[in-house]
Amino acid sequence: MEDSRNLRAWVGCSGWFYWHWKGLFYPAEEGTHKWFRHYTTTFRTVELNAPFYRWPLPATVKRWVRDAPAGFRYCIKVNQEITHEKRFAGTRERVLDFCGMAETLGTKLGCFLFQCPPSFRYSPEMLQNVLHQMPTSLKCVVEFRHKSWWNDEVFNAFQKHRVCFCSVSGPRLPDELVRTTDFVYLRFHGRDRWYRYNYSHPELRNWAQRLAVSGASEAWVYFNNDPDARAIHNAKTFRNAIRRAARERGVTSRVS
Repeated sequence: MEDSRNLRAWVGCSGWFYWHWKGLFYPAEEGTHKWFRHYTTTFRTVELNAPFYRWPLPATVKRWVRDAPAGFRYCIKVNQEITHEKRFAGTRERVLDFCGMAETLGTKLGCFLFQCPPSFRYSPEMLQNVLHQMPTSLKCVVEFRHKSWWNDEVFNAFQKHRVCFCSVSGPRLPDELVRTTDFVYLRFHGRDRWYRYNYSHPELRNWAQRLAVSGASEAWVYFNNDPDARAIHNAKTFRNAIRRAARERGVTSRVS
């Protein structure tokens, strides 16, 4: 991998349809049919969680394309049938089927996120099984929730296969920015509590500084601490932190 002095950073939230954001982010008098448009006036990207729970119909994917403004990007969480129920056992065709929506999404697609359960532990065999199911023509990201996956064998294999190892800020997980591709993917879940956590300015500044010197040409960053709309506020703060950290280190950045 080559290091880049130019960073394109996409910052947003893990999901956008939250009733508890009404009156905090979405205007109290605004109907839910206007929420996504309101979200896109603040952020240019979002993680779509709905596909994780329900396999999207072609008509649904087409609606995502219609609803998104020019320059907007979706990152899609892959259905739990693959990651949680079958745990990558014989799912190669299902992975290709799911990722087939990339053709419809076109330029509106960012990455596909494969989120694994905490019980999914590292083994050399499982590592190879996961990697050999990733479509090489797409930006694929794998998020682990068990610390056994944070090891050099995994990082080297991910780099060889050009698959992105998801960096996470979450309880009892390594607080490490990992780069295995030209781009990095970072999810904020809460430092010592899942979801119900408000990141401080120093915490966000620390991550921004690491990101600025990572050598990545692109970054996808999402906040999953949705209670009390903290994800909204933390994401806005982080965008400014990236701009400042990049400027201080002589890195040209474009952040949205």
